[in-house]
Amino acid sequence: MAERNGQPELREQPIGDLVKQLSQQTATLVHNEMELAKAELRVKGKRAGIGAGMFGGAGMFGLYAFGALTATVILALDTAVAAWVAALIVAVVYGAVAGVLALQGKNRVQAATPPVPNRPLIRRRRTWHG
Repeated sequence: MAERNGQPELREQPIGDLVKQLSQQTATLVHNEMELAKAELRVKGKRAGIGAGMFGGAGMFGLYAFGALTATVILALDTAVAAWVAALIVAVVYGAVAGVLALQGKNRVQAATPPVPNRPLIRRRRTWHG
């Protein structure tokens, strides 16, 4: 009986042993692939979490910038009118922009719901009477 690496050659092993060996190797391969996938997902999840945190930070600093811009506009208008009138003008403009965006958003949502297919999913069967 010829041997390779301390194991008999595959041709000389009984089919039952080969099937058992195949089953064990397949289970080991699937297990190793699952562990590799978990490790890859952990790394990608960590990167995604860091990216999401950066987006949050960007949003926060964007709000700070918007606040500073608002103060700048109010102070610029203050040179022409009283400070309270300048603040009122900025607030009314922001309110108008918010209202327009809200109405457009409402219209888009209403146009999208309820989701109805463009064509019927079930076609009527034609019955032929002869």
